Amino acid sequence: MSIDAMRALTVLVMVMVNEWHSVVGLPQWMSHMPADVDAMSFVDAVFPSFLFIVGMSIPFALQQRFKAGDRFWQVQGHVLLRGAGLVLIGFFMVNGEDGFDASAMPLPIPLWNLLCYGAAFLLWGSVSGGKNLAQPWRVGGLLLFALLAWVYRGAPTSSGGQGWMTPQWWGILGLIGWAYLIASWAYQAVRGSVLGLLACVALCTAYFVALRLPVVAASPGLSLLFSQDGNFVHGSIALCGVLTTMIFFDESRSWSRQARFGLALLVALLLALAATGLRPDFKISKIHATPSWALYSAAASVLIFAMLYQWVDVMGRQLWPALLAPVAANPLLAYLIPFVIEAVMQLAGWHWPELLRGGGVGLLFGAAYSVFVALLVKQVAGRGLRLSI
Repeated sequence: MSIDAMRALTVLVMVMVNEWHSVVGLPQWMSHMPADVDAMSFVDAVFPSFLFIVGMSIPFALQQRFKAGDRFWQVQGHVLLRGAGLVLIGFFMVNGEDGFDASAMPLPIPLWNLLCYGAAFLLWGSVSGGKNLAQPWRVGGLLLFALLAWVYRGAPTSSGGQGWMTPQWWGILGLIGWAYLIASWAYQAVRGSVLGLLACVALCTAYFVALRLPVVAASPGLSLLFSQDGNFVHGSIALCGVLTTMIFFDESRSWSRQARFGLALLVALLLALAATGLRPDFKISKIHATPSWALYSAAASVLIFAMLYQWVDVMGRQLWPALLAPVAANPLLAYLIPFVIEAVMQLAGWHWPELLRGGGVGLLFGAAYSVFVALLVKQVAGRGLRLSI
């Protein structure tokens, strides 16, 4: 229940801060810090919290598949398809936000975006609350993605040709997909060992550092090998989530509850100390995905989860179940709904009133909007619509 609570809260805060992005007059601590400023706001810790909760879910999901009788390679296929699905949606979303040539596109970009969300629903959606849509609909989703890629027109290239879709920064869902793959395979490689997972976090950090070594920078081959530094930093955050699950929920260990809390606090302290040690050379930056930012964020997530675990699982308290439970069960749907609303508004030429785009009113509107999204998810999911990879 504590994992569900943290997942739902993280998604709704993500919706809120995304809405704040277009509000003017907010203090800096309510916005993303500039890329080259050695600092972070709580807004910069929201995405890491989502990566962390993705990692927390991995041991439960994979163990459930193994217990259900899936063989090793079946599970790996599921992991690969799930990660690839997130990367695919993120790839299309980021190209719908930037890099397109609107004058050369055969259809308006808001409509192109809506069709992308429609293709995702055909592939991974359900209208009955159970299994995904039938195979013909899923094939249709793949074909629709292919058609949208074919009609896409990127900004003209330096050679005068027409550009196409590019990975850019992969989009939020794409980054989550890469981190999920790294964390899932690392968790299996070390068989859920706490020390092994800590070693994997250290290796992900070392991968980031390696790209900046003179010997690596001077070698095209080594530079290419270590070019996924950002993905491995994000993977380290997801691995911290895996580690936290093993600390609190691994029933194969006879640790007392006090020992589990103590170990979690020790891990949070180690992560914060590592971040502090790395900070002189690698400044805190969400945009550059530095390890100091990642480890500080992971340390905060460990502490936040420990408090939620105590409140929800130990003390038996509930956190707005009517509002949070549907979001916890449908995080992808909750995340995408605001993008669907935005695309519809752009297509119709509608805009939020200027009153809602500034100062305290905009701040309150962002919070109210996240509650509205939660209520909308509850209504949509209650009618059997699902979207899950």
